[in-house]
Amino acid sequence: MIQFRSVINPADNSGAKKLMVIGISPKIGKKASVGDVVKCVVKGADPNGNVVDGEMVSVVIVRTKKEVGRADGTYTRFDDNAGVVIDKQGLPKGTRVLGPIAKEVKETGYTKIASLAREVV
Repeated sequence: MIQFRSVINPADNSGAKKLMVIGISPKIGKKASVGDVVKCVVKGADPNGNVVDGEMVSVVIVRTKKEVGRADGTYTRFDDNAGVVIDKQGLPKGTRVLGPIAKEVKETGYTKIASLAREVV
């Protein structure tokens, strides 16, 4: 579960080093999970990247440490909390997605992110 002021890792090559959550939609509630979109601030950025330090960006959560239950009764969890920086159209700003992502991201409608990932779990 991702909440206000959580620090998450970027799962793409947009240029961000860390992302700090500053906003969660009231429709979601107080905690976000895999497939949810949150507002983040970039903490540290690569000078040649697509984002700059201190920029406010939208991020899709693709991995969480807290397990996520599925309809078939199984659970999935990952080693870190990670997200992909997206633009206003919902497309990723980076050109690569690093590491595995949960299949809930694809089911939510972010098929471009799922197609860029090496593994969808």
